[in-house]
This record gives sequence, C-alpha cells and structure tokens, in this order.
Amino acid sequence: MTLHPLHRRAVVADTHNDLLMAVSARPPHVWSSFFRERWLPQLTAGGVDLQVLPVFIDDQYRPEGALRQTLRMIECAHVIAEGNADRVALCRDAREIDAALESGRIALVLALESMPGLDASVELIPTMHRLGVRVASIAHFGRTPLADGSAEDATGSGLTSHGVAVLAEMERLGVIFDVSHLGASGVAHVLELATRPVIATHSSARALRDHHRNLTDEQLRGVAATGGVVCVNFFAPFLAEQPAGYTLDRLLDHIEHIAGVAGIDHVGLGPDFVKEVYDDLLPPFCEGENDRGVDPKATVPGLAGPEGLPLVTEGLLARGLPEKDVEKIIGGNVHRLFGELLT
Repeated sequence: MTLHPLHRRAVVADTHNDLLMAVSARPPHVWSSFFRERWLPQLTAGGVDLQVLPVFIDDQYRPEGALRQTLRMIECAHVIAEGNADRVALCRDAREIDAALESGRIALVLALESMPGLDASVELIPTMHRLGVRVASIAHFGRTPLADGSAEDATGSGLTSHGVAVLAEMERLGVIFDVSHLGASGVAHVLELATRPVIATHSSARALRDHHRNLTDEQLRGVAATGGVVCVNFFAPFLAEQPAGYTLDRLLDHIEHIAGVAGIDHVGLGPDFVKEVYDDLLPPFCEGENDRGVDPKATVPGLAGPEGLPLVTEGLLARGLPEKDVEKIIGGNVHRLFGELLT
C-alpha cells in the first residue's frame, strides 16, 4: 500500500496493539528476531511512528503467575528494543520519544492493562515506573482489588481505596491513567479525582454502539475536560452490533462522533489489533464466540493489523476533514499528550 503524503509526514500513533502477547509466547532467544520478522514489517507498512505496547496477562497466568508474566512481558519489550535498536526505541519520556522519531525509529511506550500482577500492592507502581511503564489501567472485564471493569457495571462501584491510592501514585510519578475497560462508576470516580489528563487507549462511542466497552458522550466530554485523549477502538464488534456494520465507514463514524463530542484535540487511534494474536495463541478448538459473546477474530476488512492504518487517513480525508484535523487524529493528539505528561 502506498502511503498518502499526509500519512507519511504525520506522527502516526497506535495506543493499543497486543503484539507483546504473541512475541512473549515464543522462547526468549527468538523474541527480538520474531518481532523483526513478523511485526516490524506491519508497523512499517502502516506508517506507525509511536506504538504503545500493553502488557496484558491472560487468564492462564492468573492469579499465581500474573506478576511473573508481567515481568516476563516487560523484559520481552526491552529485548525487542535492544535487539532492534536500529528500528525502534523503548521510550520513557517525551525527549526520548522525539529523539526516536527524529532518527526515523518507532517509539515504543510500555503500558499495563489491568495490573493483575500488582493487585493492591500500591508500592509496586514505582517499580513498574522504573522498568519503563508509562501508561496503565486498573481493570479489565472483571473485578480487581482496585476497581470493577465495564462488564461489572451493574455493581455501580467506583475505585477501591487502593485504586484511589494507585491513581494518586501514578499522577505523582507521571504514569498516564487509562480509563479503557473501567466500569462506568469507576470512570466517573477517576474523572472526579484526576488532577492530570487521562487517556482512553482503546474505546469507541457508546452512542453509536451500545456496548459497555464504549464510552458515553458524557464520559467523552469528561476525558476531554481533563485535557486527555480518547483513542478509538477498531475491534469490529465494538463498532456495530451486526457483521454488516463491520466497515471502515462505521469506524470513521465513531472517530467523527468522538471528535464532534470531545473536540478535535481529544481523539486518537487505539486499534486493538488482536486477530493475529488470537491466531497465534488460540488452538483451533477455541475458535468462535468467546465468553463475552463476540467473535474475537472479527475485523473490519483491510484493518486486521497495523498495515491497514493508511486506510483511516485516506477515509477521513475523503470525508472532507481538513488535513490539520486528520493529522491530529492519527497521532498528533497522542504525541502532544505524551509530550505534556511524560516529562
């Protein structure tokens, strides 16, 4: 795919790609080469300049092995960066991000998704920060010692006392708080307490697809009011209820809706590319709907992986959005946010 000139010159940021799950599943001695052979060509083809790498701990490791697997995946990210230093850099602050971009390398930023390895051990947040983590969420679909995930919305629960302490510690250290996956009452609680901008790394618009993983217009405005960014999830079942709606146009509808509600300075891209990860990790007998009632391998045509990202740029331009706005959406807003917070 030939990159549009705007896509080529802009900073393209992806705030959620679970590739660490696939890479870390391999033996450690091939982590670097597997990333270079399998994932680096996709990121390059998609024009990705800034890639957030979430550390997500699958159920098989919980609870006993969660911390060990968290550390293993963080080590995997460091090995990837060290073994591919000519093409990528693991960045801890805005200066390192900009240095990577200026040298033509992809800036990698570590994130924690849900923190199952830490649970209520607030004292480990500085440890994660020392290891390079700069973005983190505190819940996934279920209940954690810190908060309830969005699938538990019926509980009406906000952050626990430990969750409140984690938010404060993250703000003290400069770790960006991620509200994606957090239950509705938890989001409200965070927006009430936050003194720094927050991010939603992979959440779409509830007004267009009534799914608990998406954010309501009120929540979108709340994230924007902190100065934060909502990064649109490309996962097809979160865009539309029926497969007929799994289209690029529907994705663009979500992007435009969030831009219209939150403001053009508060929308980004958080694709959540998982099909290849599932292809790698799930045996054939596990295919089909998962326990959350959606097909984990469902994709928008052309957007199964990062190489499809130029389609989003072209689609937004075709809808008549000004180039300066498209540049903000595809990465400028996230780059700005990281520049402000990762100091």
